Amino acid sequence: MGFESNGSASDKPLKFLIYGRTGWIGGFLGKLCKAQGIEFAYGTGRLENRNSLESDIATVRPTHVFNAAGVTGRPNVDWCESHKVETIRANVVGTLTLADVCREKGLILINYATGCIFEYNKDYPLGSGIGFKEEDIPNFIGSFYSKTKAMVEDLLKNYENVCTLRVRMPISSDLSNPRNFITKIARYEKVVDIPNSMTILDELLPISIKMAQRNLTGIYNFTNPGVVSHNEILEMYREYIDPKFTWKNFTLEEQAKVIIAPRSNNELDTTKLKQEFPELLSIKESLIKYVFKPNQKTSAA
Repeated sequence: MGFESNGSASDKPLKFLIYGRTGWIGGFLGKLCKAQGIEFAYGTGRLENRNSLESDIATVRPTHVFNAAGVTGRPNVDWCESHKVETIRANVVGTLTLADVCREKGLILINYATGCIFEYNKDYPLGSGIGFKEEDIPNFIGSFYSKTKAMVEDLLKNYENVCTLRVRMPISSDLSNPRNFITKIARYEKVVDIPNSMTILDELLPISIKMAQRNLTGIYNFTNPGVVSHNEILEMYREYIDPKFTWKNFTLEEQAKVIIAPRSNNELDTTKLKQEFPELLSIKESLIKYVFKPNQKTSAA
């Protein structure tokens, strides 16, 4: 196979082929490439159509491929419960086809995956600071979405050309984006209050570009170190954005009555990512630096 050895940067000028142009991460990635002067093109083919992927690669001739496509469901993962075949087609057939085509062409695939395949349990108790590691076996298949993601992650371990990034509850500085975790919970009538690992895209997406430059492969927990709870985020929102903001909490049992599929709550261990990128900020520091300070509307804080 023609892969660079793990962690060694290649001298060739970078050219990225990105799938997921209309998605949040895919769009953000394109903006970052423009800002950094990295040549890139968006894939036009459907992931499940092998011929169209081969034709994209032949046309673009990329050095690296990024997959930010797939379905999370609209407005949320409950959609996947009633659209199982569509979910399999995008998240399983599509992702595996892309990984397989990339392997055949000697290309590394940076795959934005999910960390919502774990949940707190007696060995990884809430509040303990013990996080799930990259090699841990997923223990959450409460939603069909998570179930398909766990299956694909397991199969992709066999592809030595794939770098799997476990994203969780993504947040960005764009508070008008309905996909933004902060925007979602700020608009909910009621929220649960559970500490979770989360991904600040403004800090972590540029890191994923560096990971491609370093030709890293394998699984990475792709969240900021530590955890933050719903209430802690909404308290920051009140402090920096809207001093009059109020919210109501409810329990997991109450939440279960208004959602179709259970949701994952967990802490991921970020030792591996932090060893590679020591500059990585903890979740609370990152929230203030990348999200709340740039959007600050209050004079306090």
